[in-house]
Amino acid sequence: MEYHPGGEDELMRAAGSDGTDLFDQVHRWVNYESMLKECLVGRMAVKSAVPKDYHEEKKVLNGMLPKSQPTNPLAKESPVSPSYDWFQTDSLVTIVIYTKQKDINLDSVIVDYQDDSFRAETIIKDYSYLIYIGLSHEIQEDFSVQVVENVGKIEIVLKKTENTSWTCLGHPLENHNLLIPKKDTGLYYRKCQLISKEDVTHDTKLFCLMLPPSTHLQVPIGQHVYLKLTITGTEIVKPYTPVSNSLLSEFKEPVLPNNKYIYFLIKIYPAGLFTPELDHLQIGDFVSVSSPEGNFKISQFQELEDLFLLAAGTGFTPMVKILNYALTNIPTLRKVKLMFFNKTEDDIIWRSQLEKLAFKDKRFDIEFVLSAPTSEWNGKQGHISPALLSEFLKRSLDKSKVLICICGPMPFTEQGIRLLHDLNFSKDEIHSFTT
Repeated sequence: MEYHPGGEDELMRAAGSDGTDLFDQVHRWVNYESMLKECLVGRMAVKSAVPKDYHEEKKVLNGMLPKSQPTNPLAKESPVSPSYDWFQTDSLVTIVIYTKQKDINLDSVIVDYQDDSFRAETIIKDYSYLIYIGLSHEIQEDFSVQVVENVGKIEIVLKKTENTSWTCLGHPLENHNLLIPKKDTGLYYRKCQLISKEDVTHDTKLFCLMLPPSTHLQVPIGQHVYLKLTITGTEIVKPYTPVSNSLLSEFKEPVLPNNKYIYFLIKIYPAGLFTPELDHLQIGDFVSVSSPEGNFKISQFQELEDLFLLAAGTGFTPMVKILNYALTNIPTLRKVKLMFFNKTEDDIIWRSQLEKLAFKDKRFDIEFVLSAPTSEWNGKQGHISPALLSEFLKRSLDKSKVLICICGPMPFTEQGIRLLHDLNFSKDEIHSFTT
């Protein structure tokens, strides 16, 4: 306990109870799995039944009932709280959300209709505004979502099942009409159907999941979602970053609103708990997918001239959409370089696509680095190092605006960030993807 940066009292809030919610509330991005692996004694043989009121009881045990927090004088002001209204015709109900923000787009709003409840979450900076209503009447599964960007207005059009007049929209559910910090919102899941899976390397596959017709969700670039499966009676959750289905497909922003498919490049670990189960799913089976998480902001691309990507293994996944977006949507961009670390040539994900892209677009360069190559390999060898990076990270102009994105196993990312700081890159010029 004496080593805990937050002090002993903070840890004691979770004493004798499930500390997951409290942990997620404070530092959800920390990779606790790799830290706890060292401490694992064994698995409990029997899973006790969970009473229905468990969640409420757990929150009390964790000391998470609302209590006065010390005010931080440096805390950012929260945005102006949005408002909403609704109106109807014989066959339609339109819900309008007035966000009072200008940088709202289709990525910003996530809409779900499940079990007669309607939920629309709007992400505004680091906050979440929720419309959450048990509807008074049934609606059809499909609905439309439109955003008027310059005024920050969101219109969600629902189709009535019966052409009757509604006297009210319904009854409010938890956190309805509230603006709360994003970090305080729990993860919300919907069931997605496995449409296809195909081999990419000897141990990595491309999975395609289809969102339900009653969901509108677009994962912003650089953000991840959590996949959830129930394995031997226990819910297991893992974070994954969606990719596009190919590096070479024409990529246009914004993605069409009817985009119902999410793609994932996932490495299967035969001795793992989660990925073998995922791999055993049949086409047509379901996986729960959370709403997006992550702190990457697309504004980091503004007036960018040089983009450097450092990826190890499946740390390549966030780079896929970044690459596609950067080469298509950043007019100031001069150079994009990817240094891709793997053990062997067989481990390189989408090698031929990367080479074709480099041939097709002269702004893009790819360098492969292998830690355990065969004797025939003529390319670069080794691990991330000052020598490799100082040669790789050459700006196109002396003072060009640069962004370096890094993702891979935790030791790779931590070492990379240290080396980048040693090479005098500032915090603002580095974005690390850690989940």
